[in-house]
Amino acid sequence: MIKILIFEDNKPFRTNLTEFLNSTNDIAVLGAFSDARDVISLIKKFHPDLVLMDIQMPFISGLNALSIIKKHNQEIKVLIQSIHSDDDKIFNAVCNGASGYILKNAGPDQYLRSIKEVMSGGSPLSPSIATRVLTFFQSQIGTVQTPYIELSSREKELLIYLSKGKSYKMIAEACYISINTVNTHMMHIYHKLHVNSATEALAKARDNKLI
Repeated sequence: MIKILIFEDNKPFRTNLTEFLNSTNDIAVLGAFSDARDVISLIKKFHPDLVLMDIQMPFISGLNALSIIKKHNQEIKVLIQSIHSDDDKIFNAVCNGASGYILKNAGPDQYLRSIKEVMSGGSPLSPSIATRVLTFFQSQIGTVQTPYIELSSREKELLIYLSKGKSYKMIAEACYISINTVNTHMMHIYHKLHVNSATEALAKARDNKLI
């Protein structure tokens, strides 16, 4: 039995996918969630064989969740699902350890084939995605790729205020939020940028052209 966790913010799609997979003989969806904020605690709780991860979700993107999962346990297989076929998202999903990438308009049979292929050690890609990945890698030979980093508009706003010398208290007042909320946003920024201070965060954000 293949044990699966689903992270998908589209409720009708999440419900339909869960019901379909549970109707098969050798797949069990242990849980389906609208965002990936608690992805590690949920993985520790359910011990899935495979994670189906949407890219665009509130609070934390699927690509960032993928990175978090792989830092926790490289052995967990993650199949990215999305309505998008953007080259940068595909490339970064593959580079961050995704076991495959499937478009949401794939039929039920293709979903099943992709899941079973991942569990057999393969790396399934939707046909159109496979072509784009091949073309992308061929065009990028000899170039250096920087890690994908995604900050929310609020996180970018806080960094811009910091770059202007604003204190946390001043930022809280300017954004009409509490200092505790500012601290929470900064913790998320530190985690995403892999830094330990505001100075390092500003430097890395500028280096990656995030602000």
